[in-house]
Amino acid sequence: MTPRLGTLDLVPALDRLDLLADPVAAALSAPGIDASDAWVCEIDPGLADTAAFSEAYAVPLEASANCVVVLGRRAGEERAAACVVRADTRADVNGAVRRRLDVRKLSFAPTDWATETTDMAYGGITPVGTPAAWPVLVDERAAAIEWALIGSGVRHSKLVVPGALLAALPGAEVGAFALD
Repeated sequence: MTPRLGTLDLVPALDRLDLLADPVAAALSAPGIDASDAWVCEIDPGLADTAAFSEAYAVPLEASANCVVVLGRRAGEERAAACVVRADTRADVNGAVRRRLDVRKLSFAPTDWATETTDMAYGGITPVGTPAAWPVLVDERAAAIEWALIGSGVRHSKLVVPGALLAALPGAEVGAFALD
């Protein structure tokens, strides 16, 4: 059954791989992955940012999840992660996320580094298809969304998946990773 979310025209993601960044399409098409509950929709790329998107397409913030890439160092080793939080919250970068990565200082990854490392567009980075070595830190409120609207790796579309799929991504860890 096709989910209903705002005014979006959703189609099965595997039917429109052209609307997904290459690593996202590869992750959803990988052997052993059930992408039957992954949906995609084309959007105006000028409305890809969460607040503008939510208003234009009548999707409540609590139905959307944002993915931020964070980066820290410990003993000369870079430690990166993808953090997934509901759009009406913020990632607890300086608390829970920093402690989980065991670094003294953690910050949002530089845009150029994040887009190059993920092979995804800024403003469209998604936890689906991030580098296998990265933990995917999914806030428990994001994992509880019935149908979570997330990035697709590009700015001209959005992906819709069950929150439970976020929790089942390779490398996913569900916990309290967001602030109100």
